[in-house]
Amino acid sequence: MSELIERRGVLVTGTEIQAKHVDNQQNSMRWWALIVLSAAQLMVVLDATVITIALPYAQRDLGISEGDKQWAITAYTLIFGGLLLLGGRMADYLGRRRIFLIGLVGFAAASALAGLAQTGAQLFVGRGLQGAFAALLAPAALSLLSVIFTDVQERARAFAVFAGITAGGIAFGLIVGGALTEFASWRWTLLMNTPIALIAVAGALAVIVRDVPVPRTGGYDLPGAVTVTFGLISIVYGFSRAAEDGWLTGSTLGLLGVGFALLIAFVVIEARSANPLLPLRIPGEINRGGALIAALLIPIAMFAMFLFLSFYYQNTLGYSPLKAGIAFLPFPVGIGIAAGITSSLMPKFGPRPLMVVGALLGVAGLVWLAQLSYGDGYAASVLGPQLLMALGMGPLFVGMQAVALHQVADEDSGVASALLNAAQQIGGAVGTALLTTLSVQAAKSYATDNPTVDHLVERASIYSYDVAFYIGAGFFLVAAVVIAAMIRDKPENLIEGDEHAHAIPVAV
Repeated sequence: MSELIERRGVLVTGTEIQAKHVDNQQNSMRWWALIVLSAAQLMVVLDATVITIALPYAQRDLGISEGDKQWAITAYTLIFGGLLLLGGRMADYLGRRRIFLIGLVGFAAASALAGLAQTGAQLFVGRGLQGAFAALLAPAALSLLSVIFTDVQERARAFAVFAGITAGGIAFGLIVGGALTEFASWRWTLLMNTPIALIAVAGALAVIVRDVPVPRTGGYDLPGAVTVTFGLISIVYGFSRAAEDGWLTGSTLGLLGVGFALLIAFVVIEARSANPLLPLRIPGEINRGGALIAALLIPIAMFAMFLFLSFYYQNTLGYSPLKAGIAFLPFPVGIGIAAGITSSLMPKFGPRPLMVVGALLGVAGLVWLAQLSYGDGYAASVLGPQLLMALGMGPLFVGMQAVALHQVADEDSGVASALLNAAQQIGGAVGTALLTTLSVQAAKSYATDNPTVDHLVERASIYSYDVAFYIGAGFFLVAAVVIAAMIRDKPENLIEGDEHAHAIPVAV
């Protein structure tokens, strides 16, 4: 106390002591808040993949047709991707913690509905509701993270944890889905979310401070909300249909055309709106623009690994669901290690060099995987490139999240977080559709050109995977160029930005 008085030359009032006590209390709780936010993010990421291995069992139990089974995945991704920007703005305007809690409770209920479904329609409705509440959870969690952690060193570590969960959770979902399907029931791939979400609710109430919502001077941007929501849904669904129906069918072209037209209309509306849903200054800043483009490209490359290695493990090597999931385990472990290293290096070197190195490691990993041939095994041909890619994904995801939210005003953190999530969601949909279509064509071409080769089906499949790996490597390379050209933040810029950042305000 005496040192404080001597340094400032003023007496400390009771109000100042109380404020300092509140600040210290918040500082002691922020790492607990990170655990709660990370648990919620893990649920959201897991649910994109956890049902993948369990889907054939759910299809059999509920009598779902072949044509309808994709809705168990599409219902989640469509609604999630379509509502993200709206969910992010709701977090800004209604309070981040409030929307986070609503998302958790709703996600718990939707998971129970989907896990206890007795018909295919009930499962699809439950999955759609999961996506809707995930669209509240994801941007609220990331925006809370950005305003709770304002110190540059601590923010880097927090983003490293969050990035590791975001990237590694996809692989972890396959492990969890395989284990629950093999030893319990496919229903538990969904039901497990309910107790986890309710525990997270209790944790959020205990350790996350209630924030003051952003004051609004005008009404909601309803035209913007409608056009961007239906535009994103149309694009995500259009890319999903491309994998099933082909790129040149009327349904695919119609959905993509409507989607892009609605997004163009959205940009026009936002440019003229006095109270826009997405202020164009957010994606318009060159560093954030580069991070968002990278967030669109990198999931395409990632799906080259996840999608086709999953096929390789189960169809070629004959792995069980659980063994196939465990085969992906080095990926989240490698990401965790790389993210931790990145968090210590980023304040010193800045995001650009680390992200470029990460993208180039991704290129090297996928090119290495593309050498896969018939008769190769896991340890010799898959483990090494998988670890190389994981080491690259750590700095990429940490850097993307840090740059996309760097120097974003507190009142825009929710919608900026949602924009990052939306870019990744669209990238995943594009990757699935594009790589599936091209790999099928490659397999057919191989079979036509080599009709007499032994083990034709297996060799054609592996050839198609190799083609997909090369294409994924190309997307990583494009991402490296974008990062090098557009992300210009220096370490001192990060520090200066965080000095001007504001801690999450306390509601009175």
